[in-house]
Amino acid sequence: MFKHLSITISLLGLLLASCAPAAAPAPVQEFYSEPAVGAVEEPAFDAAPPAPMERTAAEAEQGAGAGAERIVIKNAREELVVDQPDQSMDRIAQMAEEMGGFVVSANLYQTTLESGEEVPRASITIRIPAERLDEALKRIEAESDQLPRNKTIDSQDVTSEYTDLQSRLRNLEAAEAQLVEIMNDAVRTEDVLNVYNQLVQVREQIEVIKGQIKYYDESSKLSAISVELIPNAAVQPLTVGGWQPVGVVKDAVQALINALKFLVSAAIWIALFVLPVLLIVGVPIYLIVRLIRGWRKRRKARRAGEPQASPPASE
Repeated sequence: MFKHLSITISLLGLLLASCAPAAAPAPVQEFYSEPAVGAVEEPAFDAAPPAPMERTAAEAEQGAGAGAERIVIKNAREELVVDQPDQSMDRIAQMAEEMGGFVVSANLYQTTLESGEEVPRASITIRIPAERLDEALKRIEAESDQLPRNKTIDSQDVTSEYTDLQSRLRNLEAAEAQLVEIMNDAVRTEDVLNVYNQLVQVREQIEVIKGQIKYYDESSKLSAISVELIPNAAVQPLTVGGWQPVGVVKDAVQALINALKFLVSAAIWIALFVLPVLLIVGVPIYLIVRLIRGWRKRRKARRAGEPQASPPASE
């Protein structure tokens, strides 16, 4: 009986050859009784996991080309200049829900321009059905009266990887069924534990592969669109009396304006903060110093007006 069991385990190892190895499971407590004393000890079979063998790229491509549906992941990124980033962000989020998608993330924050003005800026990432990607991009670009400052569409064909994962999943599920059957027929505790350890590894690999397949399914059905919404005021050219300097001249003029603004701000701080503080603190100190100096002068004058004692007459 155990000879046939060893042969079955060896054939099962060949079936697992195409599957990636999983992490070693935690020790399992024995839950079968030891064989009776005096029983003939049969040689235990080797239940070590077989060496992993990945499918070649040619085999994966061959399986993918056999009438399989193409699995393509499409994502897009855009930078748009809009008048009101906060309102545009809300409309994009509403559009995603109308299309049967959802908002992955949304961020609205304040940014400071070179002129010192604070304006709102927003970024949003949505997922929408892949077949409506072009429609969604057109509706998003309608938020601006300018062409996108940056637009990128990424497309990734994962049909080969998807087909390979499905093949590995079928092999692992078949191996799992055989391991369960072998463990049910095993009698010795050592045999049961060896088969159980392999069964745990196979189930771990099945869960990992199912997660990868689910990721490919969801990513191919729902495209991600990331949009950066830039306020219109942030891209307006510098204008001085109707003249728009460019390049180095623009930088120099902007630096001059910033310097003048700093000087004006400093003068305002001095007039409204420094001078009042000096008056409040300095005037009392000045008066106290004047009083002390006057008192000392009067004291010296009194001492100078007192008659000096005459020396005693000599005999």
